[in-house]
Amino acid sequence: MKITVLGSGSSAGTPVIGCQCRVCHSENIKNKRTRCSSMITTDDGLNILIDTSPDFKYQAMRESIQKVDAVLFTHHHADHCHGIDDLRAFCQKYKMPIPIYANEGTMAELKLKFNYAIREESRFWETPVLQDHIAQSPIIIGDNEIIPLPVIHGKMEILGYRLGNFAYITDVSEIPESTISLLKGVDLLLLDCLRFEPHFSHFGFKQSIEISQKINPKRTFFIHMTHDIEYDAVSSELPENIFLAYDGLQLVTT
Repeated sequence: MKITVLGSGSSAGTPVIGCQCRVCHSENIKNKRTRCSSMITTDDGLNILIDTSPDFKYQAMRESIQKVDAVLFTHHHADHCHGIDDLRAFCQKYKMPIPIYANEGTMAELKLKFNYAIREESRFWETPVLQDHIAQSPIIIGDNEIIPLPVIHGKMEILGYRLGNFAYITDVSEIPESTISLLKGVDLLLLDCLRFEPHFSHFGFKQSIEISQKINPKRTFFIHMTHDIEYDAVSSELPENIFLAYDGLQLVTT
């Protein structure tokens, strides 16, 4: 199974519009972060997308993505779903609808925002054709069993996801103990790490390290980072087996 980090940035991306900080003007490509999203390529050849960021078209072209077989939505905030219209290209190419998964609250919001796209197929493919499914455990896509992971984002319950020994948790301020138990045995974890200072709806740097050490995967990669996080400087401060993700990073699990 291959994981491709399509975007490792927070809602503003990096560089931030109008910002003059050293990270935003860095020449290090690993400091250039599009909005947060990842792709799982499964052993049976399926491409399962996690979220559709506003940068999804650019990400898809950069990584030469040829198909999307399903989308797992973590939540409905703009930086995680406003690229949904670019799924149209895959629906048009294959003349097939794309199933999307989310919890009830997120799906209700997606239907409000994108009701034109969440519809029954017809002979026309001028918009995305998306089939809605409430993410209940387990989700079965092809030969793959996916476990939704309820977490707290501020005052809202959203979802992370686990597939085999890989787990993905973005935009999180609290992980309930019931979800911690669902993470036992994870080898690879992609985890929210917004910035150094605490935030009411995200893990900060210290919290991300603490929760990674509690879950204790073989490898953790931090995602959803602001321009506070300079890749080289912060990488040198991380504990063993904890790393910073970057756009285009590819990881393989067994």
